[in-house]
Amino acid sequence: MNDRPKLLAIYLNDHLTGAASGVELLRRAARAHRDTPLGPTLAAMAQEVAQDRESLRRIMTDLRVPVMRSRTALGWLAEKAGRLKLNGRIVSRSPLSDVVELEAMRLGVEGKACAWRSLQTLAATDPRIDGARLRELLRRAERQIRILEALRVERAAQVFTADAAGKARQPSTPVAAWDAPTGLDSGDPR
Repeated sequence: MNDRPKLLAIYLNDHLTGAASGVELLRRAARAHRDTPLGPTLAAMAQEVAQDRESLRRIMTDLRVPVMRSRTALGWLAEKAGRLKLNGRIVSRSPLSDVVELEAMRLGVEGKACAWRSLQTLAATDPRIDGARLRELLRRAERQIRILEALRVERAAQVFTADAAGKARQPSTPVAAWDAPTGLDSGDPR
């Protein structure tokens, strides 16, 4: 018996679940930072990750892989449950939340990049998958990883180090996140 289609369906649905969590986390972080220099960068990345999620759905449709809605709902719930972590504050948002969330965002995008690479392997033998599109999606994920890592390092420095006067470091202007062309338009995620 050939388990490959079933395994592919589970794999792609797991990534779709992760994408749902990632979009929710990015949107929430963007809202939390809407009045800071970090807000626009996170909002733009949330939009891109939502487009990437739609690209994954289209690939699943092309491969005739059904969406397991219960898994997607679990991803949404997992993101909500992730808010309950202890962060040194009971009621308000902790500066530590930014560091942990940026790490989670980066890990999520790393996972997405791995999925695009895995699908590139399948594209070599399956004409239903657009290899060129996957290369574009992978380049975009790699750019997102660089941006998230720069933001994470900067925020960690702000939270964990102090200037010579003993004050917490102030944020600088975020990375010029959206100036590099990705080959992907903001319209059709395909």
